[in-house]
Amino acid sequence: MLAWCSALALAFCVAATAAQNGAEADLVTSLPGLSETPTFQHYSGYLQAGSGKYFHYWFVESQNNPSTDPFILWLNGGPGCSSLEGMLSENGPFHLHDDATVYLNPYSWNLVANVLYLESPAGVGFSYSTTGNYSTSDPQVAEDNYNALLDFFNKFPSFASNNFYIFAESYGGVYGPSLAQYIISNSANINLKGVGVGNGMTNYALNDQSLIYFGYYHGLFSESLWNQMNQACCSGGSCNFYSNSDSNCMNAVYQALYVIQDIGLNIYNLYGQCYGGAPMNGRYAADVANLFRDSGFTFQPQIEAAIPGVPMCINGTAMYEWLNNPEVRSALHIPTSVQSWELCSHTVGTLYQRTYTDMTSFYQSLLQKNLQLLVYNGDVDMACNFLGAKWFVDSLNLQALTQYGPWYFEDQIAGYVQQYKNLTLLTVKGAGHMVPEYKPGPALQLLKNYLANSY
Repeated sequence: MLAWCSALALAFCVAATAAQNGAEADLVTSLPGLSETPTFQHYSGYLQAGSGKYFHYWFVESQNNPSTDPFILWLNGGPGCSSLEGMLSENGPFHLHDDATVYLNPYSWNLVANVLYLESPAGVGFSYSTTGNYSTSDPQVAEDNYNALLDFFNKFPSFASNNFYIFAESYGGVYGPSLAQYIISNSANINLKGVGVGNGMTNYALNDQSLIYFGYYHGLFSESLWNQMNQACCSGGSCNFYSNSDSNCMNAVYQALYVIQDIGLNIYNLYGQCYGGAPMNGRYAADVANLFRDSGFTFQPQIEAAIPGVPMCINGTAMYEWLNNPEVRSALHIPTSVQSWELCSHTVGTLYQRTYTDMTSFYQSLLQKNLQLLVYNGDVDMACNFLGAKWFVDSLNLQALTQYGPWYFEDQIAGYVQQYKNLTLLTVKGAGHMVPEYKPGPALQLLKNYLANSY
């Protein structure tokens, strides 16, 4: 009996050691450009997401108590944009100065949680497919992300029991809920507790329709243009700005979108500056492609560098330089055969097949499972504006538990919040599309509030 127990213990030890060795091979021991020593461990490597598909991940353990703290998966959107934007310019512990040196972010989300940044789908960032096929779709991405998660927990089994949350941004409004639905529809032992969607794509029609009202009430359109849209696009007290076949309406809406997209405004932050330059065109083109897809319009913003009035807006130069440094790639365990890093993959974005244009059914299903959902928006974003998000939540017809009112950060109003049964709607005052980048302190506070279910 003792011999059998010893053998069993040895088997468990061997299995644990094998898993640990898989993780240890991905341990990052140094980062070029970082002069400080992190107090937490972090790992970078690959997860198998399907046959021949390998997704790059960067996992940072919590600075508090990794064994018991929540576990968060972070996904950026696009489709086709890298979650390393989230790591290096939003809520990750490592941020970059303009000269591509690294510093520790005092508002990192890993102050309170373990965070996994996943570059998805294949072809995005350092993720790749051995077949070279980068055509994918919403359902396929959900399945691939699920498989990548299974591989992660195989490498890091000690985190499988932590409370697990998905946070996704922008087109992640599709990625996050569809992945959560895939998890609850399958038998994997993932301790899913909730989903947070930041400035997410939840309903194309509502996002487009609300953008016109957002633009007008922020003073972007002349009164004559507004009157023209109302006369051509509205009837009987109802307006249709997003899929109206009337030529006069289409012409008026096109003029409105020209003001929003092509004269130099920052589509991600109405009140922010707009940075120019060719390396940033991928992100802008990806997000503009999400707007007014049913209108019959074709928007082709100029992408040449340094042309006055061209709203590229995202200053990603430091990310490009740092992540494509051979020493950095080596430190992150990126094989030399893998492509250069880009903020957004033109290939993936072009080939991507959009399946879900309304996420209502996903939210309804997740709510029935008593998951805690969070819909939060920076209130000066025009790519996925807060008004469209509010209309989407209103359309769910949920029971309101609180009145719409302010929430606070450091004794100042940080935005507005309303709680429903199993869902919280929240705005972040003065934040743009990437909330943790524009308002890092309030963004960390909203995470703490969400995890504690207290606003």
